[in-house]
Amino acid sequence: MQNYESLGRTVTIPAPADTASGAPVLVGKLFGFAVGAATSGDPLDVITEGVFTSPKVAADAFAVGDAVYYSAANGMTATADGNTEIGYAVEAAAAGAVSVSVRIR
Repeated sequence: MQNYESLGRTVTIPAPADTASGAPVLVGKLFGFAVGAATSGDPLDVITEGVFTSPKVAADAFAVGDAVYYSAANGMTATADGNTEIGYAVEAAAAGAVSVSVRIR
């Protein structure tokens, strides 16, 4: 098939800002985690599929299957308003826990 490019699990985009390896990356509706570090504007490989452990809002709790939203200011959150849905929790995370395991879409 001549128009096939890739599976799309990892995409290369211009880094939207200086980005550390493992950092969450949101550009429009595209969400993933940086495979390596990049300076703003340089090529950045972003993995867009899989399960990742990421910092969350400490007060938020997640049950398995709960929607997980991303806030550039606060990290992973249970708050939908003003944030982008990026996946769902694959493990419970209590209020007070510092991270959540999330399956990104």
